[in-house]
Amino acid sequence: ADDILGTLAEQCRRTGDACILATGDRDSLQLVGPETSVRLMTTKAGQPQVTMYDEAKVLEVYGVTPKQLIDIKALMGDSSDNIPGVKGIGEKGAGELIQKYGSIDYIYEHLDELELKPAMRRKLEEGKDSAFMSYDLGKICLEAPVDLDLSHYERKPMDVQKTAALMTKLEFFKLMEKYGLTPGEEPTPQAETASVERNVLLRNDLDELLGELRKEGKAYLSCAFEKDGSIKGMFFTFPEIIAAAEPTDTFLKALFTDETIAICVHDSKPVYKALDKLGILPNVVAMDVLLAAYLLNPSSSDYTVERLCALYGTAQEAPALSDLPEPWQTRREQALAAAVLPSLCDALQKEIDKNDQNELLQTIELPLALVLARMENIGFAVDKQGIADYGEQLQGEIDRLQENIYREAGREFNINSPKQLGQVLFEELHLPAGKKTKSGYSTNAEVLEKLRYDHPIVEHILEYRTMAKLKSTYCDGLLKEIGPDGRIHSSFNQTETRTGRISSTEPNLQNIPVRTEIGRELRRFFIAETGKVLVDADYSQIELRVLAHVANDTAMIEAFRKNEDIHRTTAAQVFNLPEQMVTPLLRSRAKAVNFGIVYGIGAFSLGKDLGVTRKEAADYIDAYLRHYSGVNAYMEQVVEKATEQGYAETIFGRRRYLPELTASNFNMRSFGQRVARNMPIQGTAADIIKIAMIRVEKRLRKENLRARLILQVHDELIVEAPEEEREQVQSLLTEEMEAAVSLSVPMVADANCGKTWYEAKD
Repeated sequence: ADDILGTLAEQCRRTGDACILATGDRDSLQLVGPETSVRLMTTKAGQPQVTMYDEAKVLEVYGVTPKQLIDIKALMGDSSDNIPGVKGIGEKGAGELIQKYGSIDYIYEHLDELELKPAMRRKLEEGKDSAFMSYDLGKICLEAPVDLDLSHYERKPMDVQKTAALMTKLEFFKLMEKYGLTPGEEPTPQAETASVERNVLLRNDLDELLGELRKEGKAYLSCAFEKDGSIKGMFFTFPEIIAAAEPTDTFLKALFTDETIAICVHDSKPVYKALDKLGILPNVVAMDVLLAAYLLNPSSSDYTVERLCALYGTAQEAPALSDLPEPWQTRREQALAAAVLPSLCDALQKEIDKNDQNELLQTIELPLALVLARMENIGFAVDKQGIADYGEQLQGEIDRLQENIYREAGREFNINSPKQLGQVLFEELHLPAGKKTKSGYSTNAEVLEKLRYDHPIVEHILEYRTMAKLKSTYCDGLLKEIGPDGRIHSSFNQTETRTGRISSTEPNLQNIPVRTEIGRELRRFFIAETGKVLVDADYSQIELRVLAHVANDTAMIEAFRKNEDIHRTTAAQVFNLPEQMVTPLLRSRAKAVNFGIVYGIGAFSLGKDLGVTRKEAADYIDAYLRHYSGVNAYMEQVVEKATEQGYAETIFGRRRYLPELTASNFNMRSFGQRVARNMPIQGTAADIIKIAMIRVEKRLRKENLRARLILQVHDELIVEAPEEEREQVQSLLTEEMEAAVSLSVPMVADANCGKTWYEAKD
């Protein structure tokens, strides 16, 4: 922005036009000249003030000419613009030097002759390179590649279509709502053709319709669902018309198992769920617009047909349904989806091909949707009475802790109110408090952990919060989610996370507590049906194995190939000890370093996690990176590559775009760098477990087993199997998980069985 202002100001100088810069940025004062003045806005006591700066005003305030302000900045630096300046020289010192000597060029040309204190001379000598670099950084460019015809900058009426097209491209949808703009692209011949309204024809001749679809070789379809998830109506898009049909089970089976028809939909999972309930095992669809759009932009929160049409320039008016019977007239959204699918599928496929992500889409995401649909239908059996009894047990503990808290506080109060709790802890019990905000004292977990040993009440409060969350979120929450079949049917989402991980909602079964014994108790109430067992398998250190592979680290690869305890081996190297002398504490610290490196942890956070000083934590990280030199090189190279490309990617081509890597804000940029290091590891691990799920499901069907995959939690899979299939499924699960990918280190999966999730896991 500075460069644009500078370039246009320079153009005014050349043409003799007067230039007024209205800004709140003092950097623009260097542009002041005979033709250019600056109206600088500042805020004083909450009120805006505007000061006019011409050359005389700059000299009066700063004692230098406008151009000399660049020299001052070169010496003093500017942290907000990441300009280092000369270390140890501030605004006052820089101003005095330039007022006296005129420029940094003069200062450095005559440095030995100038009357300077030894300390100042040393600072200038040591900071010479930084001073000249800072001058270049601080000097506003006067030759930015912008339109120099000033008449083009006159305000004109808004070009609504171009504005909408630009905002659509930039995904400024909230801003468009503010200005009443409709998402869309600039009109093109293709878009005009696509926007032609098609007639909708109701078809009852399903056999003939099926024949036409076979002839086309493709079916662009959209479904209308009943409340129970069954398919009630379908729209099929043909070149000239849209066909509406109410399908029979026979028609659905024929359509979705016909290998000559490539099916294209907006969201395949609800379709699969409906078919699975009918006992139909369908072919995998040829294109799922939702999943393709997710791969292209995993950071988006909206993959609706309307939003995708706006993004890819395929917006159309919904087909007219007024001539159809009553039920069809409420299905305008589904009709629109069908109408735009041909052009939308083409646009997305081109982008997928351009990104070389077709294999990722076809071999992982599309078949996985079918697996997840079946898992959602099957659900997980639970012991309803056991959960209710456990909730009552927790309530007893909550009541006991509440009485202890009241006793320690000397009075009753609302423990769940941060304001009242802060008043008790910091004003009445006089515990050391953090900074007080407008809303009161902070009483979050981090604050209370620091106070754990300062007063007995704190321990009670922490326990109270743990128990209360277990009771409300998990016991009470899970009881509401149990279906008539005695099972919990969670939703598994493919498009929620930026790394490619599957998430679970309504309820979130991936979030059942595992860190505490009392939390793990909940797993006792997730059970196998009578006559069945749960087979639970998880990968051994999947992310570290992926790290060893992507970093091509010889030492780590060798450790995994020898089946060594990687945390013990790391501890021996980091702490410079023989492996037999590694204590459980040291192994635990090495484990924290191992996984901390994967997540881009810094010395401050690691020290906090381990309860050691920042220097000790930094020493651990340095020792780790010295031993695992391949990991060290990877951490640097992957950030460079991601900065250059604009995204990080997994070994399967899944991308996460990282505009943060070029952000001017240091914290934002650091976040981008951490993600660039971690995403290829975490994302690849997510891809591997997805491949494993597809392989396990396929193998179960191939061997005609009654066992069913029912849950995925990060690197863990759970299969519910009849007792007589226990050993076969345990072996199958391990084999398919270990064969899911071929890396430079072996993949290891451990499988165990039990009547409950607790038994199978622990």
